[in-house]
Amino acid sequence: MIISSWNINSVRIRTEIIKNYLVKEKIDILLLQEIKCQTDQFPSKFFNDLGYECYVSGQKSYNGVAIISKCKLNNIDIKSFIDPNNQSRFISADIEIKKKSTKIICIYLPNGNPVGTEKYLYKKKWFKNFFCFIKKMIIKNKNLIIGGDFNVIPEDKDVDNPEDWANDALFKLEIRKEFRKLLNLGFKDSFRLFDNKDKQYTFWDYQRGSWNKNKGLRIDHFLVSQNLINDIKSVKIDKYVRALEKPSDHAPIKIHF
Repeated sequence: MIISSWNINSVRIRTEIIKNYLVKEKIDILLLQEIKCQTDQFPSKFFNDLGYECYVSGQKSYNGVAIISKCKLNNIDIKSFIDPNNQSRFISADIEIKKKSTKIICIYLPNGNPVGTEKYLYKKKWFKNFFCFIKKMIIKNKNLIIGGDFNVIPEDKDVDNPEDWANDALFKLEIRKEFRKLLNLGFKDSFRLFDNKDKQYTFWDYQRGSWNKNKGLRIDHFLVSQNLINDIKSVKIDKYVRALEKPSDHAPIKIHF
């Protein structure tokens, strides 16, 4: 099984890019963030025609998450996690990995900038709520996968010029501590199990020539519970997608079980 996560930055204008990616990489399940459309505006028929089921939690103009899957998923949930601002940033479903009943969760964590504003307070509240939610969930099910755009830079090596980001909401120490608290519930940052090199990014801003200069951030992650670690074959960032015409500013991250 191959599962990918991608902040698509508006799904309706990038359907062909997604289609080509699904076919090329033989993706079984794709988690999407920032779909920027209401649920009934999601291009479900387009993906149905490619052989994918669609599960969507949309929102007008911005945010929104979705899961598209080659197989029918069970127990679709968009309501059990309470978003402090009632935004569409969470969807989960049940899948099976090597006969293990597994919960897969797609999230789009708030950006939080500028620091010192209501947006930053929202991010902190969201993270704390999510930690409590997962802490309860992992007691019931030890097989969990959390994928998505976390808007968290975990370490210095995950950003170009970390000193420039010290007071950014993506890199503030208290935010990174919340990320580590989540890991300490029994998760691994799966990408780092396979690649520990510096400058491995998932996001490059559209401005300032960030892509060409490789001035990026690693903010898209797959956190995998300990029970599933031995089932992972590889984890890879598909950077080439960022170089396509009219791309998202994020590249997909792909996990192969």
